[in-house]
Amino acid sequence: MNRERLHEEPVSLEISGCSKEDARIVFDALCTCFESDRRPDEVPEQLHETRPMVWLGTFEVTDSHACPPPARLSAAVEADAQGGYWAIERLRSTLDSLFTVRDLTSASGDQERELHVLLESR
Repeated sequence: MNRERLHEEPVSLEISGCSKEDARIVFDALCTCFESDRRPDEVPEQLHETRPMVWLGTFEVTDSHACPPPARLSAAVEADAQGGYWAIERLRSTLDSLFTVRDLTSASGDQERELHVLLESR
């Protein structure tokens, strides 16, 4: 398959403020919807017992697949996304279909938009 697309729309996503299990639920859900740099068997690791962890993934949101409902989160998950305007809207609408999404903050620039949200199970 040719990965060179004319209109590739990647979004980088940081997940924090949660357990590694909840981070995996969010990543697994998004990996069923979009192509990602994360392998299907890639498990977020807790590298330190007391320090907060941040897990990263990049998702190519141009093409989407069917998104089955995710497993239940044990607690709220913070997610920070950066990408182009269209890509962030696409990611946001997908997150809305999978989780209850609360906006924390967002920022817009010339070419890029940032989104900071809290995800909870429906």
